[in-house]
Order: sequence, then C-alpha cells, then structure tokens
Amino acid sequence: MVIFRILGIIEYMKERFKITEEMTIGEVIQKYPKTSSIFLNYGLHCFGCLSALAETIEEAAEVHGIKLKKFLNDLNKLVK
Repeated sequence: MVIFRILGIIEYMKERFKITEEMTIGEVIQKYPKTSSIFLNYGLHCFGCLSALAETIEEAAEVHGIKLKKFLNDLNKLVK
C-alpha cells in the first residue's frame, strides 16, 4: 500500500511540474528560465516581448508552424 501511495505522489509531482499547451510562453520562461534555449532553437526569439505574456504554447506552435507534441516533449525533457 505504501508503495502505491508513493508512486501516486510521484505521478502527481510529474504532472504538477509539466509544461502544457495551455501555459503562456511568459509563464514557462518565468518558471523554467532554462527553456529559453528551446524557444530559440524553434525560432521563437520574442519570448521576452509583450505578446509572449498572453500567447500560449499551443498558439505559438500554430502560428509558427511548429509540431506541438514534439515542442512540448522537448520543453518537458529539459525541465525534468
């Protein structure tokens, strides 16, 4: 029983610290500054501009022709 409880806590923590498509670029950069390198690699150089405060990861991917799933995977790999 204790092991299942611990595994549940680990899963909860993984989800809690996961970057999702609903998060704004500004929120991600603020929480995880090291992700700026991923944004730059994907050609998103304006992560410090005002629009990044309101633009979600999903919106940025759509506007810039980025595959959302891969983008999210790359961001989350970096913050693990």
